[in-house]
Amino acid sequence: MRVLVAEDEEILAELVATGLRRAGFAVDTVYSGDAAIAYLSLHDYDVVVLDRDLPRVHGDDVARHLVAGGSRTRILMLTAAGSMEDRVAGLDLGADDYLPKPFEFPELISRVRALRRRSARPAPPLLERAGLRLDTVRRTADREGRALDLSPKEFAILQLLLEADGAVVSAEELLERAWDAHADPFTGAVRVAMSKLRGKLGEPALIRTVQGVGYAL
Repeated sequence: MRVLVAEDEEILAELVATGLRRAGFAVDTVYSGDAAIAYLSLHDYDVVVLDRDLPRVHGDDVARHLVAGGSRTRILMLTAAGSMEDRVAGLDLGADDYLPKPFEFPELISRVRALRRRSARPAPPLLERAGLRLDTVRRTADREGRALDLSPKEFAILQLLLEADGAVVSAEELLERAWDAHADPFTGAVRVAMSKLRGKLGEPALIRTVQGVGYAL
């Protein structure tokens, strides 16, 4: 659900980030290995799309840093070198998957989704509660058979609430999991998005606010 793209070719990095956002992920981009380590230390990412040939700190060392720290962030390693020896070397460093450049974008999206499902926070492909059905593979949602036209952000919020299985999810957790690093925690972004989501879900209301704690479905 939250992805870091670490790629020194800035145009490629932004293209990848844009495509991942359209697929429903919250995405941050960095262009060097030291920046990747800094972001990975600050935020809890499901997947890092990691270029192997990063400047300042090599991608191999970023992977070693994650593995040594026991991180549950999955690593999809990118490289211009596509030989079997390179793939084996990348996987031996702790990468969970390996994709040589150039790559087809639908394959990248599919691999990121697969890694997310293998993360420490697995989610079933179909989430159901209180008449709501959320298909996390097809990216569709309905309530009592009525299709819901949700934005990627609204879909992400609803998925987090459904995964919580009735437990309260704090605004801070929603901001951490569904927004990127540039989100201002003081803008009321969560409150605004929640209001729009409630409007689309309709009556009777399904999402309740637990004052001072968060939201529950």
